[in-house]
Amino acid sequence: MTETDTPDNPELEAIQLVVDRVSSWQDGATEGTVAEELRKGFDEAGVEVEPDEVDKLADAIQNEHGDVVVADLIER
Repeated sequence: MTETDTPDNPELEAIQLVVDRVSSWQDGATEGTVAEELRKGFDEAGVEVEPDEVDKLADAIQNEHGDVVVADLIER
């Protein structure tokens, strides 16, 4: 699991937790599947993430094979 450097930003932490969960379970899945699972996770966590941010995160999960730091990719 990736640690965030933003303990004072619960929204960013929630997004990171979803990304960590999806990347651990979706290794080798298509980007579309990863994006779909991210959206579901964000809905469950009650955080709003823009569609372009979901795509960026899904792409990073595919390219980095799960080692994704959300704070490096999106601003909150």
